[in-house]
Amino acid sequence: MTSYSFDNKSLFRDNKRWFPVMGEIHYSRYPEAYWKEALLKMKEGGVDIISSYVIWIHHEEIENQWDWTGCRNLRKFVELIKECGLTMVLRIGPWVHAEVRNGGFPDWLLKKCPDARTNSPSYFAEVEKLYKNIFEQVKGLLLKDGGPVIGVQIENEFGHCGGLWGEDGELHMKRLTQMAKDIGFDLPLYTATGWGGALTGGLLPVMGGYCEAPWDPRVTEIEPSVNYVFTYERNDHGIGSDYGLGEGITFDMKKFPYLTAELGGGLQVTYKRRPVARGKDIGGMSLAKMGSGCNLLGYYMYHGGCNPEGKLTTLEENTSTGSINDLPVKNYDFRAPLGEYGKKNDSYDEIKLYSLFVHDFGEALAATDTYIPEENPVDADNLTDLRSSWRYSDCRTCNKKKGFVFVNNFQRRYAMADHKNIVLKNKEGAAEFKALDVYDGDMFFLPFNFSVGKNNLASALVTPLCSLNKKDYVFYSAASPAGKGPVKESSVKGIKEADGDLYSFDVLEDESVKILTLSRNDALKAHKVKASSGQEYIFITDAALYQENCNGKTLVHFESEGDFDVKIYPELKEVPAGLDYVKSENGFALYRGSPAAGSGFGVKCETRQEDGKLKLSVVTDAFDSEDAYIEVDYTGNCGRLYQDSKLVDDSIYIGDDFPWRIYLKRFGKESHKFELEIDPLKKSQKSLNFIEKWPDFNSDSICIVRSVKCGLEQKTSIEL
Repeated sequence: MTSYSFDNKSLFRDNKRWFPVMGEIHYSRYPEAYWKEALLKMKEGGVDIISSYVIWIHHEEIENQWDWTGCRNLRKFVELIKECGLTMVLRIGPWVHAEVRNGGFPDWLLKKCPDARTNSPSYFAEVEKLYKNIFEQVKGLLLKDGGPVIGVQIENEFGHCGGLWGEDGELHMKRLTQMAKDIGFDLPLYTATGWGGALTGGLLPVMGGYCEAPWDPRVTEIEPSVNYVFTYERNDHGIGSDYGLGEGITFDMKKFPYLTAELGGGLQVTYKRRPVARGKDIGGMSLAKMGSGCNLLGYYMYHGGCNPEGKLTTLEENTSTGSINDLPVKNYDFRAPLGEYGKKNDSYDEIKLYSLFVHDFGEALAATDTYIPEENPVDADNLTDLRSSWRYSDCRTCNKKKGFVFVNNFQRRYAMADHKNIVLKNKEGAAEFKALDVYDGDMFFLPFNFSVGKNNLASALVTPLCSLNKKDYVFYSAASPAGKGPVKESSVKGIKEADGDLYSFDVLEDESVKILTLSRNDALKAHKVKASSGQEYIFITDAALYQENCNGKTLVHFESEGDFDVKIYPELKEVPAGLDYVKSENGFALYRGSPAAGSGFGVKCETRQEDGKLKLSVVTDAFDSEDAYIEVDYTGNCGRLYQDSKLVDDSIYIGDDFPWRIYLKRFGKESHKFELEIDPLKKSQKSLNFIEKWPDFNSDSICIVRSVKCGLEQKTSIEL
């Protein structure tokens, strides 16, 4: 049985330091039929640990009427996690927030226990019933039984967003923990959220950070986020600031590793505040946390979803139930790496840069200490000075320091100063790099005394991505050598032929090693694929790619809207069915996939004005491809999608650059008739709402649909 533990620096797996990636998906917000596909896509993105809330109101909306069926079938979901070779941290509440009605509490509970989240015996009695029901669903699936569940999170933001303070609060957390253990949750890891004064009850604290704050009551541009600054401070004062800013941390940071569970994989916009999370927003924040000493990247959300049907009410967070936010009734896309319909956003590729790295080199990174230079700016308003951090440790064999220097010259929605002819040099003499130019938006980390097989890379102006069978090493170019730009074209070279402007080797003992230098753009599209033979490959493609083990064979699935190219190293011994060989370029073999076009697919749309709103009747053709979509390019306040008079999805307008794309597979592949409703966006809302880029108003309101487009998505699978 695999073992898990931790010290004050990192987690351990089988007594080795472990730097995992964790990603949140809510099974009850995603169709059961596509859980496995979602988990495999999360795994492909680099997720090691699946985290998920058990949302009480989703399972016991009516007192004593428990529902563990369909999309609420927790046991089946956990079994699939095991089948996919992943692990799990189960977040059992009882309060979760999660942009759910009452923070996840059923309405009946609040009537029965108005003193919820206190040390009331009647409240604890109800929580005990919840915990027992959850345990029955996962019984036999804990780590000790050979299952994937390695940990539980107790409560959420307790003492920060509601709950108790001081000794009473600590007692509450300890009581819940002991209750879970007594019921049978016998696990190596027990976690609690630790930001903003939250009480942890002695549990392993996990931290968070978001690139913006959709819950912020202001409707203006807000100050630069501190989550792009290298700092020893683990607390994010932005999370839940409406409940009390700067309440500090209640645990001793010297006793626990720096782990995160709620780095925003995106942002769930509210009706009031509508910031847009982009890939580099998430990537820059991730890099800043790594450079600050973080040894677990945990993303909330990693996979979006859609609120299930309620039996009594809708289940979204809203102001009518006492929340400060109004959310969409159905949509929980979150602009996550994988969105509401399981399609990847650009943040998916950004995160993958770091997950590929930590899978191959995370043990060494987790062993390092963090050194942030005194001159490093700690104020996010400082957009002028260079932000850097160092992580390194002693090399047992080379008598030197080894590690990485991190540079983040990216600040979301703000321009950073350029820095020319910079020499990165640690004051303790750990390393010195060749001169480089750092431009606005640059973010990277660079290795020194980095083992490349038996060779020592003294320093480099490229970033490690992964290794292939610990024989060939893959780097990517995100930094610019002084007077030159980053690499534009990927290549494969022998170690002796590696570009001297980028690589400085001082020990060469194995000249058989190949060095792959990718452009940053190619690195974003790169996947590490392991064939059934054990051979590892780099696949570089614009198509969405994920892998599946099927009867001992590796199936590689490509999702695309037409033909796609894939560059592969090393060249495949045989061209698999589904791909055609095109040519060799710069050491890579180029292949092309040409999926069958599928039957013709179209959409008919009739538009009318009614009750001051724009209404559309949309009829789609049947389709026989992997998926199909309709894309609604509109300007308005929000949109709602109905099928058979039932609301099935909705959208908050965030700008003309972001049309609403609705995928159809989950509704079935037959022909469909939808009703679509668009509310007008009013000029007066400028004083009530925040939108990053407002449209031009020629009147008091706008309510237009510029186009309704459609398309097909094909799936191509090859066997390796």
